[in-house]
Amino acid sequence: MGKVLVLGAGLVARPGVRYLLDKGMNVRVASRTLSKAEKLVEGHPNGEAVRWTVDEKERLSEMVKEADVVVSLLPYIYHVEVAKVCLEHRKHLVTTSYVSQDMRALDGEAKTRDVILLNEIGLDPGIDHMSAMRTIDHIRKRGGKILAFRSYCGALPAPEAADNPFKYKFAWSPRGVALAGRNSARFIEDGKEINIPGEELFRHYFTMEIEGLGTFEVYPNRDSVPYMDTYGIKEAHTIFRGTLRYPGWCDLWYAISRLGMLDIEEKEWKGKTYRDYMRELIGAKTDDIEKETAEFLGIPEDSEVMEKLRWLSIFSDDPIKIEKGGNIDVLVEKLTEKLAYKEGERDMVILRDEVLGEVNGKKERHISVLIDYGEIGKDTAVARTVSLPAAVAVKLIIEGEIKERGVHIPTHPDIYAPVLEELKNLGIEMREEVKEE
Repeated sequence: MGKVLVLGAGLVARPGVRYLLDKGMNVRVASRTLSKAEKLVEGHPNGEAVRWTVDEKERLSEMVKEADVVVSLLPYIYHVEVAKVCLEHRKHLVTTSYVSQDMRALDGEAKTRDVILLNEIGLDPGIDHMSAMRTIDHIRKRGGKILAFRSYCGALPAPEAADNPFKYKFAWSPRGVALAGRNSARFIEDGKEINIPGEELFRHYFTMEIEGLGTFEVYPNRDSVPYMDTYGIKEAHTIFRGTLRYPGWCDLWYAISRLGMLDIEEKEWKGKTYRDYMRELIGAKTDDIEKETAEFLGIPEDSEVMEKLRWLSIFSDDPIKIEKGGNIDVLVEKLTEKLAYKEGERDMVILRDEVLGEVNGKKERHISVLIDYGEIGKDTAVARTVSLPAAVAVKLIIEGEIKERGVHIPTHPDIYAPVLEELKNLGIEMREEVKEE
């Protein structure tokens, strides 16, 4: 019976913890908030909840030493620190976060110590890697080559729950969503490298149809170019990874970005109102903040963007609830208040990847689609699709099915094949079709 240490008890943790407990693992959940950890184990005989904070380094070392595999669901900035403790005690590590350069630098030591540091095994990144590599390897085994790769992912309210002007609600970190709006982007389109600075991110979007769900906006997701190496498809003329949102998102967030709402420099907000906040952002010269905001943005006062900002109550005389933080933290506090799921509502995850290959002179487009819905009163789709891939990998590592060592993401068939097979058993499966072109 394996021993698993889960660090963090946030929004996505529960399905993975319950999966491991149900598979007979001993699972210790360590969280700053003990009640959250207790809720995850729910009195299970193999579960243990403990209070722990990231500054308790000796306690972390003790807990890692007692585990077989560590799952870090902490903010990504702590993963390398946890990885080093895992290496010290020769323990495996699993995370759902992007691999940093500092994490990659641990590859040699991880191999020497016979340890796998497995990252990017959630939804996006995670299931997207595994689905893509399964298709790419299938084409390659038949002597084919890859001409183009496109991937799109969105974590959204189900259509019936998209009932606010933003058409969005939070199933994961609100600050993470806002911070992602600061990212620059890079991709390859028809052999040409496209670079988009963060402040222009939301100007570069297009629309696409998802069968059965309608029209969505797509904007670039971070840097797609390294995936040419990651997936071994340097011959591809197009590689693009995008984020899916309901229509209207990009125009709104372009305005939010232009207003400076995503700035992270810490300021004092004690005693100030949201009207004061907006006044500072645009350098208002009159008390008609709404009119000046529209003029600042160069849009009509009765535009959809302005109506959405009004709905957010960002022009109100209500006091700002935080005392210190960046412009982004004031925004996030208000978004968290207004964009929460109500009881009885469910979320939705959409993942779609397209691989254009050429085999024996014939082009074929492989399309894989995952649409997953949250279970009302139980787990969100985001929680299921992020934490279950990680949990399945933990089980496979403990059982000796995953033998890779070093720093990895799930692009090797020895990792992705068994994980995808088990996810299929759990009801998480990509629907695939092939079209000849």
